[in-house]
Amino acid sequence: MTLQTPQPPPSALRAVLAALDSDTALRQPAAAALRRPIGPLLPAHALAVHVLDGPRPELPAARRTGWRFLIKDGAEVAAAAEVVQSVEGHTFSHFTAGPYLDSTVRALRQAWQIAQGSRARQQPRLLTFPGQYATALWLHCPDAGPDADQLIPLAPAPLGVTAHRAYPAAELLPLLARAPLAKPLLLSS
Repeated sequence: MTLQTPQPPPSALRAVLAALDSDTALRQPAAAALRRPIGPLLPAHALAVHVLDGPRPELPAARRTGWRFLIKDGAEVAAAAEVVQSVEGHTFSHFTAGPYLDSTVRALRQAWQIAQGSRARQQPRLLTFPGQYATALWLHCPDAGPDADQLIPLAPAPLGVTAHRAYPAAELLPLLARAPLAKPLLLSS
């Protein structure tokens, strides 16, 4: 059927546009590629960001925390901007760069191909697993139960998980639950 990209709230888009016009926001290290653009910087591919915590993560427990926009400079994705929900609507949080950008673009292409061969309506979302330092593109099927949802882990993926393989959510979530929790890095003096 189709991949339905939901429209972000107007306050989320306003927050990203304000950040792209802010010298202070553009000083962030992850915004380096945005400081000397080739063309106009345009927010594209808005994805709702959900977080899933816990030793036995289940999709219904995922909570939406904000939106992530891929920022295009001409035809290329140069960075991503994340906004979080706030009392006023949405507030700019930070820019990101690095391997998750290309991986997100690749996963979105995969999602379009999966949607073409499916009869179900699917919504792309980002799902983060803080305990495992993992992120996946979540193909949510709003007309079916959570068993119909698929997850495409972004690279780099945790040990035991193959990046860019579309997993049924019921298969990937137990793998992540068995994966050792990421421990913070302690630096000695």
